[in-house]
Amino acid sequence: MPRSSATKLPDEPPVVEQVDTSFLETLLGYNARRAALAVIEVFLPRMSGYRMRPVDFSVMSLVVHNPGITSRQLCTALGILPPNLVALVGALEKRELIERKPHPRDGRATGLHPTAAGIKLMRQAEKTAADLEREVGNRLSAAELKTLLRLLRKVYQRP
Repeated sequence: MPRSSATKLPDEPPVVEQVDTSFLETLLGYNARRAALAVIEVFLPRMSGYRMRPVDFSVMSLVVHNPGITSRQLCTALGILPPNLVALVGALEKRELIERKPHPRDGRATGLHPTAAGIKLMRQAEKTAADLEREVGNRLSAAELKTLLRLLRKVYQRP
């Protein structure tokens, strides 16, 4: 006996056999984030021995390569909000990797300087980072990697 439309069972929900990411793959943000996650997935365990997260590594690298950099300059270079940087700098200072010194021209500012321990740690950490970047980027030729980095900088740097 046929059922009326009032007693009809609902259709079964669809079963997804393969996920369609085609739209997301057209988006710059999606692709940049996926690439960043691939790098971070390798970065985190390799840097754990140095007790460094990506942001710690970035701050320390800038301090080592720019002794005397101010907190304001760090915030601008890394896109970090000042309140977030305060705790980070404090933790690096507590680990005796950086130290604050008066700024030579601005009495209100403080320059951040690497300690000998900070320089030594960053030499090792930067070598580790370069090695892991080569591993993660091994699907790209040297020319492709150079082009990718140039294009990514073009997205986030202001003219």
